[in-house]
Amino acid sequence: MPWVKDTAFAVKTRYDAMAITLLCYCLAACVSTAQGTFRNDWETASPEEVGLNSTDLVQIFDFVRQREIPIHSVQIVREGKLVLDAYFYPYDSKMRHDVASVTKSITSTLIGLAIQKGVIQDLQQPLLSFFPNRSVANRDARKQKLTLEHLLTMQAGWDCGTQLNDPAINVDPRLAEMRRSADWIQTALDLPMVAEPGTRFAYCNANCHLLSAIVSKTTGTNALGFVRRELFEPLGIRDVAWPTDPHGHNHGWGDLQLHPRDMARLGQLFLQRGRWGDRQLISEQWLGEATRIRVEQTGGNDRYGYLWWIPGENYPGVFEAVGRGGQRITVWPAKQLVIVFTGGGFETGDVVKFILKAMKSDGPLPANGEAATRLQKQIVAATKAPLAQPVAKPPAMAARVSGKTFKVSANNLGVSTLRLRFDDSAEAQAELLWNGQRVPVRIGLDSVERFSTNPLVNLPQAAKGEWVGENTFVLRLDLVGAINFYRLKLTFPDDGKKVVVELNERTGLNNEQFSGEASN
Repeated sequence: MPWVKDTAFAVKTRYDAMAITLLCYCLAACVSTAQGTFRNDWETASPEEVGLNSTDLVQIFDFVRQREIPIHSVQIVREGKLVLDAYFYPYDSKMRHDVASVTKSITSTLIGLAIQKGVIQDLQQPLLSFFPNRSVANRDARKQKLTLEHLLTMQAGWDCGTQLNDPAINVDPRLAEMRRSADWIQTALDLPMVAEPGTRFAYCNANCHLLSAIVSKTTGTNALGFVRRELFEPLGIRDVAWPTDPHGHNHGWGDLQLHPRDMARLGQLFLQRGRWGDRQLISEQWLGEATRIRVEQTGGNDRYGYLWWIPGENYPGVFEAVGRGGQRITVWPAKQLVIVFTGGGFETGDVVKFILKAMKSDGPLPANGEAATRLQKQIVAATKAPLAQPVAKPPAMAARVSGKTFKVSANNLGVSTLRLRFDDSAEAQAELLWNGQRVPVRIGLDSVERFSTNPLVNLPQAAKGEWVGENTFVLRLDLVGAINFYRLKLTFPDDGKKVVVELNERTGLNNEQFSGEASN
């Protein structure tokens, strides 16, 4: 099931400093009132106040540190109170995070809102009726039957080029074709049919982008404008980003960027069946319908609703928004529980097991001050950068290649040139021409990442590197909130005029080899 498994310091003086940091953190982040304690508008509680054991939650941090798990954040909300709000270096709470295919569940919700507003009649409306002026290829009787419900259940029946059914993996050849085209909607509508609609589950990103376009056509704004007005503003969610296609339609399948605490707000809204304060933002009926089992056979142990995943029978009532790399909003109404994860490619089930173990009661537990203090120290420690290490003297090759621009062969990453610069310090610089944009990269050579902004996603990136031989430099480029983590092994022949690049991406998106030659 997706939420159980998906396809992503100890000396006294240091603890004293950590305690001071923790005190400052709490004073800055928490405000006490007669109504309770709040952090960024969230009412907070200790784990024990809502039946969770702090000692078991501490084990999350031990596990992450010992196994070097690339988790970025975890939030636990129980009984409407924020119990755990943790971030792991190099991610921090100031960054938005790409939520990947969690976006699909938001797109589903927007369709429900459009029906609620009366701009879409119902889910049985034929897909092609929303595009009456388009000439659609491969138009047969099966395509004529396609409805919104078929898109929402991933049972469109057309050829997505894959039998992909795992939300943790997002290798979709049709998506790549769509993104290369001038008109993404036309490319999706033209897909050939391979099955009767409603008979075969296939995890297809084009379905969701068509739903986003339908939101644009029916609401007078695009999906981001609609969700801002109807959901995000009432919930207090303001710092968001959601890229669009060339015609202004937001990516209905993914790439929405949110803060983890705002993901938790959405989870709590869904837990409360669409009610927030004194307002019913989403129809309770819609949320019940959207999170009900619609597809029993998805190729795994999980079932599917309207772009929502529904785990196996061991967790009755649980529903989830699931994204590649460890992005997750899990809602468990029977336990009044919302869990949010972000990450750069990890198995969420490896961490969920500690949360399940910590759930000792549906009522309060006795206070445990010692465990609570230990937990807070772990939360602070998780945000800290590693200690800098001595920088080894660079090989002669560093000077030979420094400043040279290498033009590289075609690759799936979309990099056309790269340049490195070394100046005998603890930091190097790189510049990539990446999908036509200049991407400067600061690189730590002392085992500590350096941060810069990646303009392709408008989010921070962190990079470090090292020479692992006379001719080989390894660059580790972490896009952090954008999920992807690239390891580029750059090998230079003896004269330094050529480069061979071995590229690996932690979540499996890019694994290839390509080469290049110096142009100066």
